[in-house]
Amino acid sequence: MEVKTSLLDNMIGVGDMVLIEPLSEDTFIENLKKRFDHNEIYTYIGSVVISMNPYKSLPIYTAEKVEEYRNRNFYELSPHIYALADEAYRSLREQDNDQCILITGESGAGKTEASKFVMSYVAAVCGKGQEVSKVKEQLLQSNPVLEAFGNAKTVRNDNSSRFGKYMDIEFDFKGDPLGGVISNYLLEKSRVVKQPRGERNFHIFYQLLSGASDDTLKKLKLDRDFSKYNYLSLDSATVNGLDDAASFRTVRNAMQIVGFMEDEVQSILELVAAVLKLGNIEFKPESRCNGYDESRVKDKNDLKEMCELLGIEQSVLERAFSFRTVEAKMEKVSTTLNVAQAYYARDALAKNLYSRLFSWLVNRINESIKAQTKTRKKVMGVLDIYGFEIFEDNSFEQFIINYCNEKLQQIFIELTLREEQEEYVREDIEWTNIEYFNNAIICDLIENNKNGILAMLDEECLRPGTVTDETFLDKLNTVCAEHQHFESRQSKNSKFLTDHSLPHNCFRIQHYAGKVLYRAEGFVDKNNDLLYRDLSQAMYKANHSLIKILFPEGNPAKVNLKRPPTAGFQFRASVGTLMKNLLTKNPNYIRCIKPNDKKAAHIFTDSLVCHQVRYLGLMENVRVRRAGYAFRQAYDPCLERYKMLCKQTWPHWKGPARDGVEVLMKDLQVPAEEFAYGRSKIFIRNPRTLFFLEEKRSQCLEDLATLIQKIYRGWKCRTHFLLLKKSQVVVAAWYRRFAQQKKYQNIRSSALVLQSFIRGWKARKLLRELKHKKRCEEAVTTISAYWHGTQARWELRRLKEEARNKHAVSVIWAAWLGTKARRELKCLKEEARRKHAIAVIWAYWLGLKVRREYRKFFRANAGKKIYDFTIQRIMQKYFLGLKKTMPSMSPIDKSWPARPYGFLDRTHQELRRIFHLWRCKKYRSQFTEEKKATYEEKLAASELFKDKKALYPSSVGQPFKGDYVEITKNPKYQKLNSFAEDKVLLADVVSKINRANGKGAPRIFLLTKKSLVLADQKTGQVKASVPLPDLSSVSVSTQNDGFFALKLKEGSASAAKGDFLLSSDRLIEIITKLHCIGATSADRNQISIDISDEFLVQFKQDKVCVKFIQGTPKNGNGVACKRKNNRLLEVSVPSP
Repeated sequence: MEVKTSLLDNMIGVGDMVLIEPLSEDTFIENLKKRFDHNEIYTYIGSVVISMNPYKSLPIYTAEKVEEYRNRNFYELSPHIYALADEAYRSLREQDNDQCILITGESGAGKTEASKFVMSYVAAVCGKGQEVSKVKEQLLQSNPVLEAFGNAKTVRNDNSSRFGKYMDIEFDFKGDPLGGVISNYLLEKSRVVKQPRGERNFHIFYQLLSGASDDTLKKLKLDRDFSKYNYLSLDSATVNGLDDAASFRTVRNAMQIVGFMEDEVQSILELVAAVLKLGNIEFKPESRCNGYDESRVKDKNDLKEMCELLGIEQSVLERAFSFRTVEAKMEKVSTTLNVAQAYYARDALAKNLYSRLFSWLVNRINESIKAQTKTRKKVMGVLDIYGFEIFEDNSFEQFIINYCNEKLQQIFIELTLREEQEEYVREDIEWTNIEYFNNAIICDLIENNKNGILAMLDEECLRPGTVTDETFLDKLNTVCAEHQHFESRQSKNSKFLTDHSLPHNCFRIQHYAGKVLYRAEGFVDKNNDLLYRDLSQAMYKANHSLIKILFPEGNPAKVNLKRPPTAGFQFRASVGTLMKNLLTKNPNYIRCIKPNDKKAAHIFTDSLVCHQVRYLGLMENVRVRRAGYAFRQAYDPCLERYKMLCKQTWPHWKGPARDGVEVLMKDLQVPAEEFAYGRSKIFIRNPRTLFFLEEKRSQCLEDLATLIQKIYRGWKCRTHFLLLKKSQVVVAAWYRRFAQQKKYQNIRSSALVLQSFIRGWKARKLLRELKHKKRCEEAVTTISAYWHGTQARWELRRLKEEARNKHAVSVIWAAWLGTKARRELKCLKEEARRKHAIAVIWAYWLGLKVRREYRKFFRANAGKKIYDFTIQRIMQKYFLGLKKTMPSMSPIDKSWPARPYGFLDRTHQELRRIFHLWRCKKYRSQFTEEKKATYEEKLAASELFKDKKALYPSSVGQPFKGDYVEITKNPKYQKLNSFAEDKVLLADVVSKINRANGKGAPRIFLLTKKSLVLADQKTGQVKASVPLPDLSSVSVSTQNDGFFALKLKEGSASAAKGDFLLSSDRLIEIITKLHCIGATSADRNQISIDISDEFLVQFKQDKVCVKFIQGTPKNGNGVACKRKNNRLLEVSVPSP
């Protein structure tokens, strides 16, 4: 049985601030401190989570913790951010309610980390699968990219988000993530050109210089030394605990996972390098004849390198820094810029370049992580936005940040009250009006379209004439002087005339979190956010791929003389859109608090925490929550927790849970005004009542524990006694059995001994009788044998005597016949010798006569005849030997017999040549026309792929058959065979690659002299037919794979569905036949073959890059194709 726990079990301090008693600011802070000292960094205010930054790693975010909080009630376990994330996710999945999680707090309070924990929890508990895991990985990896470009080190936080981020995570009906959309708000782009003391520029600048390779820095024309760049502050260039080089590698890896192409990453780094180079451009004054100073670039080296990076003509950008063109209707006026204006233009360009790059990054990430399906989606929004800011010097940025927090506070109060009221109505509890501070009057002071501060600031920026911060302040003093939340030294309210804490160039607004003093200096310039049109047009003329996208207003063909909207107007519109979006979702709140300014663990600064508690409105939140009933709980868990306090409900209540709770409360005599019964919950008004129930429960648990111990000890002793009794019975039974067995074995042993002695005596007696009988029989046999032997020896002796007599006669006769034969042989040999002697003498005589007759002729021609005879004999011997050692008839056999004589060298070589030509002719005469065509195709394949394609060597020994599916014999493909009008040159099964997941589908590939056809393998139905004139080229890789892309001509009828990406084991044969058909056709161009490890394929309207890499695929030794993002298919080929 699962052990159920509760928020109230083992509680350190009070886990829910609604239950704190008595409620005051001191007890609130003391409770936070007590929990913080025990590493309890999370505390509830009803459904709101307060998060304290511990400034150290805690073991509360493990996979075990995720499983512990998964599918659990919000108040079932101790406070944790996972409880809120689980509640939001389950409400989205099961109740189909869109959710939003609002994370607020000042810089350094841990907002970014809290958003990461929420996203990691949702990623851990949602569904599994390859596509789902890919979406989750892309959503999580978007954080490092945005942090690198949007976060910086500040005096309060080493990784401070300098922009507001709102991410909508989209889910399907099962609760699996489909994608997301990110919105960014107000990047602090002024940080690009200037940073306060003790702070850094954005992380990406330091990461690039620290982590990029030497080759990359050389291409970007950068140096690792931070001191060489004016835009980088040197006093905080390095931060303890931050490894910029490792972070750069993490960012590069994250960009690859999200889906950035290599050329896009290179373009981004070039723009970052251009911003650094832009900060090094300095100007000098140069006097003109009209008496005005004109700015000139001092050292043009940095300007030159920046122009080379962005592909801009140096003269165009240099002129844009020296002159400004003002257009009004049909007139153009060109004015010179002095040095101060040139520096302003440079910084404005740097800020705009970086902020537009950041916005493009967000849009590019959205393009990669957006949901691919168009079905209805559930949405969970996560808002990580800057908290309320009160600095010593507050300017325009703090003003609009605090305006945003005012709006969030307004929606927080409204939604909290609405949620409270809806629950009371839902439970049939009487609703009483709760008085609270409504900050709508402050929001109206800022955003009113007529008399609001932002509206007056826009009006000042747009009106003609001299506009300064002083004129803006004067206007505020005129319009807002009577407003109760606006204070100024020059206002009509006389009580501020002697207030020396309020300077003349400042104004003060009383926000919900406290009074904030704003310096009016810089309000007008920062609201204008002006970039000269000359610089925009110069940027548009760049050859860089990104610059034209970032500066569309620089297009001369689309000149817009209308003034661009101000920064305040844009931000107000963004905040309005955000508020509308949040109002359509069920809100969940995380309030982040920073315990100290030293960024150290175990330090709790009461004053700092108290300040944050005030401006976050946490005390007001508790009061709103406690205005009705402080605690509410469903009947089932309430009865389960407190049923032991009443005898009627213990141990099991068999009726409805509500009836059990009523019986329980009546038995405990709790006053009726302290609680109320809803439809599904009991509502407790005062925390004292809850603590009374908990105290009674603790006492009862002690009594129950004593009772359980008593019963357990009794059971244990009884069990031990019964075990001893059972053991004694078993031992006695075994002993009696052993004794009887022993007695039986003794009796049986004695009987066996007696039986053995008797059997032995009988056996010995019988043996003696048998031995006597046997000896008698053997005696008779022996006597008979001796007698028979004597008779046999007598007969043998007689027979031997008779045989010796016969043998003597035979020997004598044989000797006489031998003597007679030898005599006859001797006579015959003597006669033969005489005849042979006569023949020899006669032959010698005839020879002598012939020699005497021809002696005179022979002496004259003897030398020549002997020479001719010798040569003839040598040639005869040479040809006969060559006949025996002739090589085989194979044309590739290069062997030849060795030359026997030196004078036959030329003859020997000529005979070798003639023989080779003759056997080649004989070999060719055996070829049929079909075999001849096959060899011509093999020759063409060698010219196309030898030393270019790793798959080619394995195809050399394979004959080109053409028809591998027997299309003419297979009845299933009879219809397909009739579809091909011309002769089928090749028929094979190939795989058609799907761009969505990289998987292949089997298709029948038919090739004729006029077209190629793709058909379904199972049904034979034609899927695509492409005339060969519509085919422009074929792309393959250099690897050992069978992937090839058939690229179609643009504008052709076949190109409507895009190119074909196919895979086949017979790639060499298919492409060779396509090439040969194009080479033999006079009415069309030859098809080009592109061999590269990276090529583009047109799929309908999108171009997808197919990239081949060497590696070990997961499914073994085969080739694997995997979709990395919407624009990249990656093919893993096994290493050779």
